[in-house]
Amino acid sequence: MVPVQRKSRSQSRQGRSHLGLRGTQAVRCPNCGSPKRPHVACRECGYVRPGLKLDFDKED
Repeated sequence: MVPVQRKSRSQSRQGRSHLGLRGTQAVRCPNCGSPKRPHVACRECGYVRPGLKLDFDKED
């Protein structure tokens, strides 16, 4: 199927306005207080949620 009338450039770009990139969010780790992304294990202490902590070796 072919559209009856072509969309103008501004209409096409306004239609894509919600597809822009957003910055990442940061929250404080409740265990050590360092900034981390939500729903991700803390890089400093490995805290995920109460009762779950990941043990990993830090590479420096």
